[in-house]
Amino acid sequence: MLVWFTMLGVLVIDRLLKIFIQGHFYPSESLIVIPKVLHITYVLNPGAAFGLMAGKTWIFVLTAILVIIGVIFAYFKIPKTEKMLRLTLGMIGGGALGNLYDRVVIGKVVDYLDFQIWPFVFNFADSMIVIGVGILLLVMYRLDHQSRRAE
Repeated sequence: MLVWFTMLGVLVIDRLLKIFIQGHFYPSESLIVIPKVLHITYVLNPGAAFGLMAGKTWIFVLTAILVIIGVIFAYFKIPKTEKMLRLTLGMIGGGALGNLYDRVVIGKVVDYLDFQIWPFVFNFADSMIVIGVGILLLVMYRLDHQSRRAE
């Protein structure tokens, strides 16, 4: 259940944040939260990360669907005792669902997190995917390391 609750939680938080941004900002409008560090900037991103492959929405829709299928498949393969792996699956799946919703309904992804040390704007769903994949890699490394020690 951890996978599904996490996916749902990420999706709900992502949608609420995007609804707030769309309701309170105009595209390209920016609000300085911490000068030279964090701005909230409303951007409609037609591509992938960093605006790559703009206009290729079908590729991103297909990729998100494949990720969600992968999460469902992994759900049945990963032991219930592996809570961190299940949490990361939920984070990745929820992020994929959040951006998939935008691509299907709006045709573009709503981005708003604008860290001034990074030249790109992103959103909560993107963050969950990146953090989830990062943790997933660390957990897989740990599990691999433990199994090699056991040998």
